[in-house]
This record gives sequence, structure tokens and C-alpha cells, in this order.
Amino acid sequence: MAVLFGAEKIITPFEVLTKKDIQIDYKKGIRIYPASEKTEFLKEEIIGCKGKIIAPGFIDIHTHGGSGIAFGSGNLEDGLLSYSRWAATTGVTGFLLSISGPSPDAICEILKGYAAVFKENREWPGAIPLGIHLEGPYLNPKKHGAFRTSWLRQPSIEELKRILDSAGGWIRQVSLAPELEGAGDAAAFLADEGITAALGHSDADYETASAALEGDFRHVTHTYNAQSAFHHRSPGVAGAVLASNRITAELIGDAHHIHPAAMQILYRCLGAERIILISDAMPGAGLPDGVYNLMEMEVRVKNCKATLPDGTLAGSTATMESALRTLVNKAKIPLQDAVKMASHNPAKCIVRQENTGHLANGKSADIVVLNEDLTVYMTIVSGKIVYKHNG
Repeated sequence: MAVLFGAEKIITPFEVLTKKDIQIDYKKGIRIYPASEKTEFLKEEIIGCKGKIIAPGFIDIHTHGGSGIAFGSGNLEDGLLSYSRWAATTGVTGFLLSISGPSPDAICEILKGYAAVFKENREWPGAIPLGIHLEGPYLNPKKHGAFRTSWLRQPSIEELKRILDSAGGWIRQVSLAPELEGAGDAAAFLADEGITAALGHSDADYETASAALEGDFRHVTHTYNAQSAFHHRSPGVAGAVLASNRITAELIGDAHHIHPAAMQILYRCLGAERIILISDAMPGAGLPDGVYNLMEMEVRVKNCKATLPDGTLAGSTATMESALRTLVNKAKIPLQDAVKMASHNPAKCIVRQENTGHLANGKSADIVVLNEDLTVYMTIVSGKIVYKHNG
């Protein structure tokens, strides 16, 4: 067991606590108590957090990899272990793997490989993989983004059944375009299976998108990006998202994909409860400028911007750590709300909020300790310190 004491503040994220400390028990979760009681725990491992900010660990539900790892390629097990270690250095305690593939056979093979790794019920060296986000293949070719159009096709329930069976119950979310023939039936099927249907890579008009978001589509993939834009006479998908009343919407936390003013507009329309901060990271995240491979396409990273040869954005080099800073420092979103978007909201989206995504007595000890400049000082997963900055 350990005690984190002396923090500047604890963001739960439903409230901001001061003059409180946290006791970490691997089996019983955490206990938040008045700082004056710390003398009761002299036998514990005492970790000073003076000047630090304690928050729930970040949960990234949309990432394609990072630190040279590309989900779905290479040795899946080794890559996942390496990513788990690296992700923890960015404050991430849990994540979904965002994957796709050139064909149903390729997708199923990847899913079977990951399902076999997950079944081993191992102790992860850092952040914990919480499942899979299937981005496509049911996307609109007009909004293909960094996907090859040859990978994309119309939804098929039979194909979906085969894909879900290959994943062994690990798919949490599927992104698809609602205007495609059969997309409504596919979204309804996913909802019946307890899987989130997310509106993504869509050229739908406002009416089609709004109807989808009032139906079985409960979530939006990387808002503003790879979707029909807002115009005052033709609001498009972006307008449908801004006018929605119930769905959650992803926000890529870098200033390349979204202007800070657009972040602020989304925040004002949806509020802190319905925005989910994501990295949408590609393999070059956390590495120097260079050329990387993403879904069998060459991506060049220059000045932290990842693009295809034609200039199309191809994922981001953001981390959840840097994305949080972007929201706070550039979009001027309050830190407490930004933390909620990075922790509780994604946990709730994938139905993990009972144990993680917020700090409360008895909850899992998934914690990030931040410096005052919002860089990561320490990451704790299930009560175990998996990363601590040495500087």
C-alpha cells in the first residue's frame, strides 16, 4: 500500500479537493482522507506530491498506436506490451485499440490474434487494453481520410456477425457512416449486441445525421474530421453534432485537426459531460519527425503533423497528456472539465465507469499525477506505480 500526500489539488473529476491525501490499497482500491490523518499510515510507502495535481488516469478510446507501434501489424503481443509501457508514460491507464483492415479475412485474422492475447489475462506492464474500436470498413469513400478506398464497403450484417465472432467479445465500438445502405440495420444490430455504433467518416446531410444520432448511433468519431462540414444553410454532420441533445462526441486534442475556437464551440454546445478527448494517435506519436506506416500507407510527420503525400491528415502525433494541455492552454477549457473529458467520459462511453474514470473511496486506483505544467509525473494502474518521471 502507499499514500499520496501533499498534492496541490485532487480532481475527482466531479469536484476539486484540497488538503486531502489518497491511500492506495491494491485490493480495496483507494481512500481519500483529510491530510491531517496521514500520521496513521506511517508504515505505508509515502509518496510526496507537493505542488502536484492528482487526477483519474486517462482513457484513450481512439488510438492507432504510438512510439513506433501500429495496431494490427507486426507481432501483436509484443507490440501491445510495448505500447502498454509507453502509454503509461503519457498518463494513460486504459485504452481501446483502433484497427481496420483491407478485407474481412484480414480484419478477422487481426481480431483473432488480439482476442488470443487478451484471453491470457496477463498483468500488463502499464496501461490496460480495454477492448477494440473497429474504425470501418463501413465508411463513406468521400470521407475516407487516411483509409484506402479499396478497404471500404457497404455494411453487411452477416459480415458483422463474423467479425464480432472473431473478436471474442472484445469489440466495444464500431465507426460507420449512417448514409450507407444498410447502415441503420447495422447500427441496430450493434446496439442489440451492446456495442456502440459511432457515426464516423460520413458525408451525410444534416437530416440524415440527425436522424442517426436520434436512433441507434450514440457516439461520434473524431468530431469535425472526415465528416460533412457546417454551413449556415447546410449544417451537415458537424451541425447535427452541435445541435444534438444526447450523444457523446470525440475531440482530437491537437491544434492540427481542430482549431481551438472550434473546440470551444463544441464545448459550449455539448458541455463537459458529452465530450470525449482522444489522441487518434498514429505510430509516430512520441517519436521524432520522420516517415511511418499507418494502415499500409506512408505517413510523413513534420513539426508534429502527420500527413499522407497529398497533404491529407493521417492520425495525430498527440498523446492524451499533450491533448489535455491543448484543451486547457489553447482552447481555454477549465482543467476540471478537461480531466473529465479524458477520464470519466470515455470510461462511461465504454461502460467502465463503475470502477475507473474517477476518484472515490473504493474505486480502482487508476491515477495520474501531473506537474503544475500538466506534464505527467507518475502513473498508477490498479494500485501499482507503472511510471514515474525521474527528472
